[in-house]
Amino acid sequence: LTVCPPEKDPKWRFFWRIGPRPEETEFRDLNADPVIPPEIPQWSRVMDNWGELMLDTLVALSEMAAVGFDLPPKAFTEMMDNGPHLLAPTGSDFSRHGNEGTVLAGYHYDLNFLTIHGKSRYPGLNIWTRSGERVGVKVPDGCLFVQAGKQIEYMTGGHVLAGFHEVVVTDATVAVITKKRAAKESLWRVSSTLFGHAKSDSILEPIGRFKTPEALKAFPPKLVGEQVRDELKQINLDQTGTH
Repeated sequence: LTVCPPEKDPKWRFFWRIGPRPEETEFRDLNADPVIPPEIPQWSRVMDNWGELMLDTLVALSEMAAVGFDLPPKAFTEMMDNGPHLLAPTGSDFSRHGNEGTVLAGYHYDLNFLTIHGKSRYPGLNIWTRSGERVGVKVPDGCLFVQAGKQIEYMTGGHVLAGFHEVVVTDATVAVITKKRAAKESLWRVSSTLFGHAKSDSILEPIGRFKTPEALKAFPPKLVGEQVRDELKQINLDQTGTH
């Protein structure tokens, strides 16, 4: 449903850094100090506790993926050490943006390594399979949902593809809005997302058995920070002005 070029998303999002920062980095803008809302004294504790649980889950999953791909168990997680991981609580106000067809997050893939989500209060996330089929995501209670980003696509030479997705107000979303409005419950769609990243100053390239001449031609080595900046420039979010 996303128009091209996409419009601005009608959602609110706060980025909060999870995990330690590198002592030295060429990419200070991608590893900046956090902003702490002074009105919420428990902010840092709550965000760090939840964010570290989400990141621990990504680390465990990354080690399992490495073993499954016949790579050393730490092949991915070594790249994640001191990465600019971001916990990003996200909210959309359905009292203002609850009409069917409203695009909350335009059609896109994630530029990072892996993205992990908690279950949202409302449905609306659609993903596209490798065959091009659109599928509505349904996360069971007590479960988390993980998507592949561009950095793991790079490391696997395209064996794993960054997943395209879109968040829209569907008929199922409207049904939940109607039910919650009648019960006088919150009309905010809240989702909890953590973007797991490779560290900015590492070399991004196909690794292990994925490092073939064909893969290196399609995915030439570059610094992770350069890859992130290139992606941000494409969507007009890079404000550094230079590399």
